[in-house]
Amino acid sequence: MTLLVVMTVVAIALLIAELAIYLFIVGTQLARVATKLEGCGEVVWDINRNAQPIEAGVERINGTGRVIAGALLLLYGMAEGIVVGATYEPAPPSEPVAAMPAMKRRRTRLNEAVGYLPDGK
Repeated sequence: MTLLVVMTVVAIALLIAELAIYLFIVGTQLARVATKLEGCGEVVWDINRNAQPIEAGVERINGTGRVIAGALLLLYGMAEGIVVGATYEPAPPSEPVAAMPAMKRRRTRLNEAVGYLPDGK
């Protein structure tokens, strides 16, 4: 019975040691993650501070976009009026013209390739 009690105590001690090592490793990893998150948080606050002046410009850009969107219908109507007078109309088709030969007499070069010159040249 004493051997069983000793083995149980040793097993419990090993289990506690393993848990302590595991918690130490997890704690160090969480500490590293916390420091990186703290750095990321500072970057996010810097971005927020830098974006504050942009907000007024975005409002002005949106106002200009609304004015342009309102003027598009007027511009479209004016463009339609301009295009009506400048529309391209193709010329009416004429009678087909017969094809003319490009050269008077067609000569072949196959004879020259084999060394035969019909004109004696």
